[in-house]
Amino acid sequence: MQYAIVIETAPGSSNYSAYVPDLPGCITTGCTIEEVKHNMQEAIELHLEGLREGGLPIPEPSTQVATIEVAA
Repeated sequence: MQYAIVIETAPGSSNYSAYVPDLPGCITTGCTIEEVKHNMQEAIELHLEGLREGGLPIPEPSTQVATIEVAA
């Protein structure tokens, strides 16, 4: 499965945060984009493990990501 993640710069700092739109509550942080991606991999795995242990369904990935370029 491949889940889309959203990475944002934390307000007022140089740290990053990330979340998974298809997995509410699955979030992480990191000092670099690479670190936040690594942390998110672990967070998703733990989140899915918790859903399985709780007998809950695993949400299918449904979020699509695209970027749009506009003149600023």
